[in-house]
Amino acid sequence: MLLLLLAAAVCFAFYAGTGQLRYRRWGWVIFKWTLIAAFVFFGVLILERLG
Repeated sequence: MLLLLLAAAVCFAFYAGTGQLRYRRWGWVIFKWTLIAAFVFFGVLILERLG
């Protein structure tokens, strides 16, 4: 997950440096899927503790 967050940060840095919208779009897509993966991961851990 940390590598995905780093990749999103790199994409946003490229966007800041170049101004190309494709880097911002990629950054948001990577960030969105990182959050989804984190919620699923921690949700499974919580359900495992409850069960």
